[in-house]
Amino acid sequence: MSTRRTPPGGDPMSTRRTLATARRVLRQLGHDPRTVALMLGIPLVLITLLYWAFHATPQTFDHIGPALLGVFPLIVMFLVTSIATLRERTSGTLERLLSMPLHKAELILGYALAFGLLAVVQAALCTGLAVGLLHLSLAGSTWLLLLVAVLDALLGTALGLFVSAFAASEFQAVQFMPAVIFPQLLLCGLFVPRGAMPSALSYASDVLPMSYAVDAMTRVTLEASVTGALARDLVVLAGCALLVLALGSATLRRRTP
Repeated sequence: MSTRRTPPGGDPMSTRRTLATARRVLRQLGHDPRTVALMLGIPLVLITLLYWAFHATPQTFDHIGPALLGVFPLIVMFLVTSIATLRERTSGTLERLLSMPLHKAELILGYALAFGLLAVVQAALCTGLAVGLLHLSLAGSTWLLLLVAVLDALLGTALGLFVSAFAASEFQAVQFMPAVIFPQLLLCGLFVPRGAMPSALSYASDVLPMSYAVDAMTRVTLEASVTGALARDLVVLAGCALLVLALGSATLRRRTP
């Protein structure tokens, strides 16, 4: 029976081990250009298609474009992160890593840093495309729009890492999308204003993080300054991402079933 070395109870978390995990994940992604292309390219294609669809009525694109600029990266990062992480777990990579003196939190943070870096690149590309080439009307700062886009993509990354712990196959990871993403998509105010929903649905939307992603994007495009409501949305997005990462660390299993 094999023994497993674990970090002693008093052993503090190591930044070196966390960064080493992030570098390993980035190297692994570097050998999978299709995943990187999907992660960076699909949101750009979707935003461009949306612009073309409403080319005759640019005010419509200005109305719904900001919301989808937050939704598209979140969904793509959720899918790619959950599948890529599950692939490593089912191949035994995660189990081998967890047999080393490595905290589960270090492992999760390493993955979050690696995918988070790609999320920053993805958000920068989407923001540059929407504002620079598609001429999205913007009252606030471009840098603030980029910040919101990054938080949205990081939230998708955190959700993907979290649900990967509960899936036994890549197909099951995809099946989590209707349960985790679709309810948020329907209730975030994209199709019906949240204030016009029945009370039960309105209360439900208040606890779903995608609602704050859409609200933050919309406020940046309509308001020239940072308001209290926008600051609240940013804090909620960051807090939700950190909370989900903490839950992902707590639910990460040492052994693959």
